[in-house]
Amino acid sequence: MKSGINAAVVAVALSLATTAAQDTWAQGYPSHAVKLIVPFAAGGPADNYARFVAQQLQVSLGQPFIVEDKPGAGSVIGTDFVAKAAPDGYTLLMMSNTQTVNESLIAKKPYALMRDFVGVAPVNYSDLLLVVHPAVAAKNLPELIALAKANPGKLNYASSGTGTPYHMAGELFKYMAGVDVTHVPYKGSSGARTDVIGGQVDMMFDAVTTMADYARAGTVRGIATTGLTRSEILPELPTVSESGVAGYEATIWLGIMAPKGTPADVVNKLNAAIREIIARPQVKKEWAEKGAIPLSMTPVQFQAYLDQDIAKWARIVQLSGARPD
Repeated sequence: MKSGINAAVVAVALSLATTAAQDTWAQGYPSHAVKLIVPFAAGGPADNYARFVAQQLQVSLGQPFIVEDKPGAGSVIGTDFVAKAAPDGYTLLMMSNTQTVNESLIAKKPYALMRDFVGVAPVNYSDLLLVVHPAVAAKNLPELIALAKANPGKLNYASSGTGTPYHMAGELFKYMAGVDVTHVPYKGSSGARTDVIGGQVDMMFDAVTTMADYARAGTVRGIATTGLTRSEILPELPTVSESGVAGYEATIWLGIMAPKGTPADVVNKLNAAIREIIARPQVKKEWAEKGAIPLSMTPVQFQAYLDQDIAKWARIVQLSGARPD
């Protein structure tokens, strides 16, 4: 009995000592440069907002936050790089709903999102914008659907790669509108966008934050936005839902994760810093002008959000029959 009590006392003492050591270590975090890995190509929303957040974290926390783009394999290469990194808070992942989609879309991956990562904080979300090249003979969504139904498989849509929000928005549209449109995956959104503008591809679902200016300039024709309500920066365009595909909704959201095992105090410190940045009135104003809305959650709330998003996209992958290209 006495030995059991002694063992319990030792266990409690060790636990308290470990907690105290972690608290002290977290107080000094970061003590050197932090890498923020973007598993997508340069020039897209994830890359752009990663650079903004990194710059602000550098000011807030007093150490360099360095963005590194590691695209490839539908974001799997960069994501796996972070999964295998030391869980010390010095290698972070800038992720999107691409990662939650890939949990059901790509069966064989070297990592599992909720097993190998911990959620740090979401960053923002925005609607997508469905655009077509001006040569496409459709001025609105009903005309585009009619054109696609009259020419099954002949129209094509670009995306920034398998499993990305642009890809899944297209697959969801195909399923809900009952059309056959060919997916053309690219290695990043910049290449996809360039080829839609150039007329090599007919259409694309793209982040409103990057494609709105092209639609305003007439370089592409804006057809509809993908939220349940009209976009504040393109109020003249209807939503896909109000244009005849009732209930359709697709967005892109961004967040930051860390390798599983990263100390909770480090996660909490990063979470607090990120939430303070995105709550600033000037940041909200500048993002709103681009169509981006801050997402603020605690780590626990973000973990629940991730679980819900994985389940949501698993159902859509199943219903739509989407598959890796």
